[in-house]
Amino acid sequence: MNTVNFTIMNETPNKNITLDDLAGMVKGGFDEVNGRLDKLETRFTTLERGQEDIILKLDNVAYRFELVALEKRVKELEEKVGIKSAKAAA
Repeated sequence: MNTVNFTIMNETPNKNITLDDLAGMVKGGFDEVNGRLDKLETRFTTLERGQEDIILKLDNVAYRFELVALEKRVKELEEKVGIKSAKAAA
């Protein structure tokens, strides 16, 4: 069994650690990072769904400039037909 000598923070210097111990530590670190990435992926998925919901809602919204143009066209039609504007009556 091969051993590696190195100092671990807050521990006695030159502690003998086997390559298996070191491999276990590295695996533990990767497992922790993998878990954190899984949580981030879940959060990003939630954000993407929220954005899709917002986009769907905005697709059904009339923009202000469209409403102004439509109001102008309706007013012109009402004037031509001789109808009082519903907006003026309100």
